Amino acid sequence: MVTINVKELYGDQAKLNKLPEYIKQAQELAGQGQDITLTGPGPVWLYLAVAHALHGKARSLRYDSPVTGPVVIFDHNPY
Repeated sequence: MVTINVKELYGDQAKLNKLPEYIKQAQELAGQGQDITLTGPGPVWLYLAVAHALHGKARSLRYDSPVTGPVVIFDHNPY
């Protein structure tokens, strides 16, 4: 299981013009075929872009926050 804190991708303030950098960082952290959890504060557009970029790379993707708890976004685990 790999946990990516979205806040750590962008630091103080997320900037749309840096989106390709954030996606690259997330993909490097995610690796290939892993179970990924996204967490931490961040703009919705960043969460959506990262989730889209990890589809096809990650085996499963979850979102986790203190409010929702873990939420499955997708799960391609054959078991």
